[in-house]
Amino acid sequence: MAKPDNRADNVEKLQSSINNTIENQEEAEAYLSEHADEISPSEKQTIQEKNQRRERSLQGFQSEIQDESENQQNQ
Repeated sequence: MAKPDNRADNVEKLQSSINNTIENQEEAEAYLSEHADEISPSEKQTIQEKNQRRERSLQGFQSEIQDESENQQNQ
């Protein structure tokens, strides 16, 4: 028998993921700022691409939070 879908803490988990993603994004930007002259162009590009993926993830997390909020209001 399947467990019932308990979505009570989904918003909290999503917010935690958002906070971690933002922290990682800021750390990567700080690293680039401090070490731009010391790292290879390919490493710089890799970090920038990763931050672009993080930005897309943040947008997805925000959309999921909105969905969760609407779901909680409809119950």
